[in-house]
Parts: sequence; structure tokens; C-alpha cells
Amino acid sequence: MRSLSKYSQNPTGLSNEELFAALGEAIADQKDSLKKVLLLPPDYTRFHSGAGKITNYYYNLLKDFCQVDIMPALGTHVAMTQEECADMFGDIPFEKFIVHDWRNDVVKVGEVPAEYVSEISEGLVTNSIDVEVNKRLLDKSYDLILSIGQVVPHEVVGMANRNKNIFVGCGGSSMINNSHMLGAFYGLERIMGKDHTPVRNVFDYAEEHFLMDIPLVYVLTVCTAKEREMFIHGLFIGRERAKFEQAVQLAQEKNLIFVDKPFKKVVVNLDEREFKSTWLGNKSVYRTRMAIQDGGALVVLAAGIDKFGEDPDNDKLIRKYGYVGRERVLELVKENEDLRGNLSAAAHLIHGSSDGRFSITYCTKRVSREEVEGVNFGYIPYDEAVKKYDPAVLKDGYNTLPDGEEIYYISNPALGLWADRKKF
Repeated sequence: MRSLSKYSQNPTGLSNEELFAALGEAIADQKDSLKKVLLLPPDYTRFHSGAGKITNYYYNLLKDFCQVDIMPALGTHVAMTQEECADMFGDIPFEKFIVHDWRNDVVKVGEVPAEYVSEISEGLVTNSIDVEVNKRLLDKSYDLILSIGQVVPHEVVGMANRNKNIFVGCGGSSMINNSHMLGAFYGLERIMGKDHTPVRNVFDYAEEHFLMDIPLVYVLTVCTAKEREMFIHGLFIGRERAKFEQAVQLAQEKNLIFVDKPFKKVVVNLDEREFKSTWLGNKSVYRTRMAIQDGGALVVLAAGIDKFGEDPDNDKLIRKYGYVGRERVLELVKENEDLRGNLSAAAHLIHGSSDGRFSITYCTKRVSREEVEGVNFGYIPYDEAVKKYDPAVLKDGYNTLPDGEEIYYISNPALGLWADRKKF
């Protein structure tokens, strides 16, 4: 498959015609020889990645002469429903979608040595990490495996995608747990928006040592959104790391929003189709924490939230321990076997707290006050909150409300990272 980079300076990004022409050009020299292809797009929680129409394009291009399997890179997320698949991927038959089972369908292909983990984490983490992937990636009957997704600032790895889509999205519990805890120990404010982080180094080591013999190619996008429309500004196709680095550079230009003075109050809206748990909805916390002043406030409009964890076990742990800050979570890990056995949940509890720097208030319809306050968040009923903070009226950026209060509004936290220049 041919490597290529395609990007547009147009504010609305690449047109569909430009996008599809580039996708077709990349696969043209291999298309006629393919017999079996595996597509690895993100799940519904990355709806605005552009991966839906890319997956649909490749499926319809190849389906008449090639077997095309599609396995969304769920990680530990809930499997996509038929309605979600249709909404994101269009006319692809639902039976073509395979569910990644991170507990039962993974095999160990190697181990990242403890010495290496200790070196790259500055001694903060000293254990080895098992490298596990879904067994389908090792199926030698596949002529081509396309990993599709968006490069965007991320709280665990620094910049999302490339081999994160493989080792977390299609990976097993050891890598998921240990990579999340590695990022949390190292500090998400040292990681977000950057490339060569300890977690990325672990993924790169795992790919270089254990997966270079599979026919894997990355199809990476860089996207923005404005007034609830999504734009693809860049498309980067290839296995080589240089393509990812090009995408990182563009994403840092498009998705990092620097502020000259910290925000006093931020209001974030969570699309109820995309965000159904605080496990996902806490992107509102991760992506704004470097831009909110000490003593400030974050208000999260969360109409679709009906649980805390995507996974029942994670949900139980969040309800049990709550978002109580980094230092307290580290103590709880030492004291409690259930948290030690689920380090990704422990890392999530660290990420979802402001460590007392600013208040976090969730405005929900489907989760009660008692439940929200029970995990250490503030609470306002959703219907009450939107009377003051109406997503239909607010515009991305600074808004002055009728009562004179100034807020900063974000309609989709998944597509950016907001930061005080002095903290980045």
C-alpha cells in the first residue's frame, strides 16, 4: 500500500472528493491482489474522527472481490449497537462488525522489559508489561490490516492513535492497565499534546519487537470541529513513524488551543450520542485542566451520562472510591487489592480529579444527585443547568451571559486540548 500525506489549508479541510481520491490512490497498486482485509476503526466514542466515512469507503471499494472484516478498536468500551454502527459507518451490514473481547480474544506476543519501563518512566514504574493483541491481528490469512483513526491530544499517551489503536484499542488487560497507570504516574500534564512520552515509547517498543511481521498500515486523520461540523484537515497513510510525526505536527497546530490567561469558568457540552459514561465524559476534565485557574470551575452538561464506567467492573470501582485525587488514589492502590488488579480504573480516577485545584460539576438527567456527589463531583440537574448554559445559544469560546458572567464554552472536548501557555 502506498504511503502518502494529504492536507488542506482550507478552513473546512479536505473535501470528500479530495479525501476519497487520496484513499483510492494509496491502495490502487494493491487493490486487485487482495483477498482478505481487516479494518480497525475507532468506536462510536470517536465519532468525529472521520474514520466512519473512511471505513465505509474502503469497505465498498473492496467488498465485491475481497472479504472485508471490521473490528472497532473498543479497548474496554461497550460494544457498538446496530444503530451506532449505521450512524457512524453508513451502509455497511451490521453482521460485518466483529466485537473485540479484551478479556478472552487476546494472545500474548511478548513483553516490554522492566528495565526499559523503569528507564523511560524515570523510575516511577518498574514492572514489565505484557504485550497482548486480539488474535485476529495474527491471522496470516489477512493480506492487509488497516488501522484507522484520529491523531489528537490524549491524556494517557500524549497524542492518540497509531499503535495505541492496536495495543489498547485491540489489546488486553495487561497493556491497557499498565499503560494507563504509567501515564498517570508520570503525570498527564507532562504528557498531553506531546509525542515521545513514556506510554508512546512502550507502544513503539512493542510494535518494533513483536508486530513488524503483520501487514499493518495506519490511516490517520487530523480533524477539527466548528459549530458542530467536523473537518478533516490532514490524511496520513503509511506504516512508517514519519507519517505519524507529520500528523502530530498538524494536530498540534489544529488541536492545541493556548490561552493567555487561565479560565475562571469553563462549560463543556457532551454530545449525548457519544458520551454515556464519566469514563468517556471526563475528557471534559482532561482536556481543560491546564487552562482552568486555581479556584476556578468546570461545569459539564452531560445529558447522555447514565453510568460511570464503560465496563461493569470499572463502574463498580468508580462508585466505590470516587474521583479523590492523585495522592489519595495512590494510597488506595496500595491498600486495596481490587484497585491493584485494575490499574486502568485507578489511573482513570487520577485523571478525572482536579486534585482540588478547581470544582467539577456534572449536570445529568439519568444519574442521580446522590450518585454524582458519591463519586466526589458537584451536581446540578441538567434541565436546570441548560436554562443558564444553553448549548443551542452558546458559541465555542468566550461568552457573556445575560447576568454578566463570562464563561468559556466548549462544544466537544474530544477534539482539542486547552492550555495556559505557561503550563504546556
